[in-house]
Amino acid sequence: MVYLKTDDEIELLREANLLVGKTLAELAKIIRPGVTTRQLDVLAETVIRDNGAEPTFKGFPNPYGPAFPASICTSVNEQVVHGIPNDIPLKEGDIVSVDCGTRLNGFCGDSCYTFAVGEISDEARQLLRITKESLYKGIEQAVAGHRLGDISNAVQTHCEAQGYGVVREFVGHGIGHEMHEDPQVPNFGRKGNGPLLKSGLCIAIEPMITMGAKEVYLQEDRWGVVTRDKSLAAHFEHTICVRRGKADILSSFEEIERILHE
Repeated sequence: MVYLKTDDEIELLREANLLVGKTLAELAKIIRPGVTTRQLDVLAETVIRDNGAEPTFKGFPNPYGPAFPASICTSVNEQVVHGIPNDIPLKEGDIVSVDCGTRLNGFCGDSCYTFAVGEISDEARQLLRITKESLYKGIEQAVAGHRLGDISNAVQTHCEAQGYGVVREFVGHGIGHEMHEDPQVPNFGRKGNGPLLKSGLCIAIEPMITMGAKEVYLQEDRWGVVTRDKSLAAHFEHTICVRRGKADILSSFEEIERILHE
């Protein structure tokens, strides 16, 4: 069931999403070799709760196993999504995707950013650049009168032109009172296909892109998802509202990029 948001609801969604951006920016300040993803998780939960919100990921149910135990997902190198924070220190040259969700005043925020740990290879840096570019290519298509497949196709064609894999099993989604609402937003598809986009539709667009093949598998913890060929994976996500002429991005990378000098 797809429902369009009112202007008041969109502003509440914006508040929840800007808090996600603020949280990720605080993590950007401390991501470096030697830091553990569990330390990132503790800081993220502190920032979220200190701002009067709840982390939506913590306790999120899993049909295949235990509920998610942390406030953020931290997916390192070949992990694509849903990595559980742990005590293994990050190393020079790693990349780590940090996915964060909040619930504030009854509405959800959801955004992800893939960070470089110290100096990373040119190949890894290009993967991050192309994946982030594909997110904005998708957002450019998220305007009233277009079709959902226009978003999907824009992401897919940009990444596959570079020889990258586009993960099929995990997709973007509607967002509002719940973190995952209809419709699903795949990162692959045909231009001109799918539901008509209408002003007020709020969705999370989130390319999950691999340096190699697109195939993935579920780890033994029943949460982490890893590339089958062990190639690196990147993940960027914005929550947006479909509008006429140009999408309204409700989350923000601005503070993150200022800290990282990107």
